[in-house]
Amino acid sequence: MAAKAKSRGLVAKGVTGQRPKLSKGLPAGSILKCADNTGARELRLIQVMSYKGRLGRVPSAAIGDMVTVSVKHGSPDMRRKVFQAVVVRQRMPFRRVDGVWIQFEDNAAVIITPDGEMKGSEIRGPVAKEAAERWPRIASAASIII
Repeated sequence: MAAKAKSRGLVAKGVTGQRPKLSKGLPAGSILKCADNTGARELRLIQVMSYKGRLGRVPSAAIGDMVTVSVKHGSPDMRRKVFQAVVVRQRMPFRRVDGVWIQFEDNAAVIITPDGEMKGSEIRGPVAKEAAERWPRIASAASIII
C-alpha cells in the first residue's frame, strides 16, 4: 500500500499552514461585529466549517476559523443573508505558543466569498496574528496585526 504524501488541507483559497490549538470562545449563536466595509454591522454565527464534534455538543469557533454567519444588522441588501466569514477577534482569552495570553475587547469577523476572497476592501480594528497567518488576503487588508 502506498501512503499519502500530503494531506489536502482546506478547500478554500488562501488558507496556509498548520493551525495551533486555540481556546474556542465563540459557540454557535454568538453575535459578532463585522470588521469590514461590506455593509453588514452585526453577524450571528450559525455553523463552524469543518467542525466535527459529539452529538448534542454546540459547535464552537476560535480565531482563524471559517464560519457560516447570517447578517443581523446592516444595509438592507445584506440583511437576513447567509455568508461565509473568518473570525479575526475573540473576547475569550487564548494562549499563544510563546506563552503570552491575548484577549480582545470584542468578537469580530470578516465576510469572505466561498472561494476565500474578501468581500470588502478594508478591515476596521486589529486582526489577530493567528488569523493573518492562516488567511494571507486578510493579512494584506489589515491595518493592525496583533
